[in-house]
Amino acid sequence: MEILNTILNWFSQNILQNPAFFVGLLVLIGYALLKKPGHDIFAGFVKATVGYMILNVGAGGLVTTFRPILAALNFKFNIGAAVIDPYFGLAAANTKIQEMFPDFVKAATTALLIGFGVNILLVAFRKITKVRTLFITGHIMVQQAATISLMVLFLIPQLRNGYGITAIGVICGLYWAVSSNMTVEATQRLTGGGGFAIGHQQQFAIWFVDKVAGKLGKKEENLDNLKLPKFLSIFHDTVVASATLMLVFFGAILLVLGPDVMANKEVITSGAPFNPAKQDFYMYIIQTAFTFSVYLFVLMQGVRMFVTELTNAFQGISSKLLPGSFPAVDVAASYGFGSPNAVLSGFACGLIGQLITIVLLVVFKNPVLIITGFVPVFFDNAAIAVYADKRGGWKAAVILSFISGVLQVALGAACVALLDLAAYGGYHGNIDFEFPWLGFGYLFKSLGIIGYVLVCLFFLAIPQIQFAKAKDKEAYYRGEAQE
Repeated sequence: MEILNTILNWFSQNILQNPAFFVGLLVLIGYALLKKPGHDIFAGFVKATVGYMILNVGAGGLVTTFRPILAALNFKFNIGAAVIDPYFGLAAANTKIQEMFPDFVKAATTALLIGFGVNILLVAFRKITKVRTLFITGHIMVQQAATISLMVLFLIPQLRNGYGITAIGVICGLYWAVSSNMTVEATQRLTGGGGFAIGHQQQFAIWFVDKVAGKLGKKEENLDNLKLPKFLSIFHDTVVASATLMLVFFGAILLVLGPDVMANKEVITSGAPFNPAKQDFYMYIIQTAFTFSVYLFVLMQGVRMFVTELTNAFQGISSKLLPGSFPAVDVAASYGFGSPNAVLSGFACGLIGQLITIVLLVVFKNPVLIITGFVPVFFDNAAIAVYADKRGGWKAAVILSFISGVLQVALGAACVALLDLAAYGGYHGNIDFEFPWLGFGYLFKSLGIIGYVLVCLFFLAIPQIQFAKAKDKEAYYRGEAQE
């Protein structure tokens, strides 16, 4: 028994509490089940582990670069600020869990495994559960598991025990399975039977858009008939888009704070304060803004390294164990099936909605300042425009992506306040994690475990309602769009 406890303690301390090696182990097991050659198994393990380590470097750099600006904002205006972006949110959630709940630093990583297992079971018993989709977008699962872990641990004190990690994993799996299942018909309609669903950050939004877009415009009047400025094409490049956004937002903030505050070592106690003897303040602004883009790029490179291996392992499992299921993939897979103008128009209209709402937050002196993040403003609103244009033309695409931008900022501020994340500089930011997850968060806070159970029952009921409304039950399982 003592030997077993020693082994378990070693495994817990060195693997479970070290997400990089835990993710690597998942890939190793997945490839082994697929009977891949030994050298491929080893290579997959290395890429996944090193990729997650690179992610940690990027996340740590984002936090280190942002904390001096947070300290300066609190000093000068007594307000907190948060970037609404899943990578900033990942760093903020992990940092807060590590500081407030050190016994649960492994929660998100273990929840990922449990949640994926729950998703598999729901699909395996799809004749009962009515769930047809397996969520395989690994990097998204990592981000969402971290945010959900923080929500559950912070808002439901009764689950800060041995049952907590299991509870987090269960609700992660329910969300992944059910929300992706909601996108099957809309995506089949968009792609002409492409055979996949969406497993990203805006599944509830895609379902809603598919239902209401036709009421806002005519699908014949689509974005293919509109001419958009060519200069917007530069925002197809992630580095250019993120660096530009960071320069605009952080540049404006640093200009308002001024060189005296940023050079005050009593205020800037972490990170790199401005040194007027060595650098011009305007160059300091550009360097700081671009540094965010650097760390975001590093983080995303790490994600790409490990998610490729993780996704391949998941796809292999789904093909061997769950034939006939729909893979739920990155939302970018849908872009090629819509209007070429939809992605850019969604980005532009969503950004306008965000900027207007940020100005209103400042005017009405909201205690939390929201800063635009690249991922939500681009991917959420581009996806909304693609699906809206298919059903309701350019009017629906413009209206719904603009509303999404407004909600991202307004509800993002509410989420930051609910989870007390202003001091950590980030929140998830994507539309699903502001609506409906904001509502789920308030249920957790108000009702505790009862609220958690109600949310789980809500998830389980959704596919049952979808199935009940389907006119052709067999077509439902085939994923055929039914008007």
